[in-house]
Amino acid sequence: MSKLSPLNWPVVRQMQRGDLFGRDKSTQSSKSRDMHGRTVEADKVVQSVCPYCAVGCSQRVYVKDDRVVHIEGDPDSPVSRGRLCPKGAASEQLVNSATRLTKIKYRAPHATEWEELDVETAMDMIADRFIESRRNQWQDFDDEGRVLNRTMGVAGLGGATLDNEENYIIKKLFTAAGAVQVENQARI
Repeated sequence: MSKLSPLNWPVVRQMQRGDLFGRDKSTQSSKSRDMHGRTVEADKVVQSVCPYCAVGCSQRVYVKDDRVVHIEGDPDSPVSRGRLCPKGAASEQLVNSATRLTKIKYRAPHATEWEELDVETAMDMIADRFIESRRNQWQDFDDEGRVLNRTMGVAGLGGATLDNEENYIIKKLFTAAGAVQVENQARI
């Protein structure tokens, strides 16, 4: 029987097998019958949290050969119950993007090229600049002699991708450092 024979039509197969509503395997083509999900071949499944906002939707991350192959919502999560927003559903593209930076880049003042830095050097540079700015802009008293104990040279900006605990710690850090300009992107 040729491929184009009316006997190969799905509706005919449905009638022959008693599947009048087309809900059985009679409606499947050989191509779709041979297909399988991309999660079937994964080496492991890792629990994670979506990186995009502070809601904290739980994700199942499927990994094959140390590479993320699929991300989906975790139906066991009391927060999202297996659902992800469009950004969360596309977070696999964030992980596997060819344009994703995986090394620390630094461009010195007036330089035209970026250079790579190791983590220790970058963290030391940030800490040194933070301390120097705090020290240079520190105010003990105002013009009338009132105690200030603050700096106007350091400001903190929290992000919506951080959860409440992280934002709380950041607020504590900047307040302890004397910063009065502590804000969150959600209010801007």
